[in-house]
Amino acid sequence: MKKWYDEEYVFTVEVTGFLRGTQTEHYCRNGEEIGDRYTCTYGCPVNADGQGICSKTMLMLFPLMEAVRSGGDLQNVGGDGTYSKTIVCPDGCVIFRLTAQKTGKKNFYKGKFLE
Repeated sequence: MKKWYDEEYVFTVEVTGFLRGTQTEHYCRNGEEIGDRYTCTYGCPVNADGQGICSKTMLMLFPLMEAVRSGGDLQNVGGDGTYSKTIVCPDGCVIFRLTAQKTGKKNFYKGKFLE
């Protein structure tokens, strides 16, 4: 892989809690623990050990990430801030907090990278 574009946003996804009990054994196949953190720019979020986030959860995160990249405000879809929103995984087990941070780089489309 040869990443050639510095993205406009960095995303952090942190495990903040569970809906069932105090651990994920027998509920979450990814083995999430409170405090686990994943980061990414455009690709899928990975943790410090290089392990990826649950693919089912990524299905929920991607539209939110695209909304931010498009100039959207996550408060318009139930977020608690312009660049943050809490979601529950599709299995109803793990609570995640998505946070975006601007990098100061140009937007991919508005920055005329395709010309």
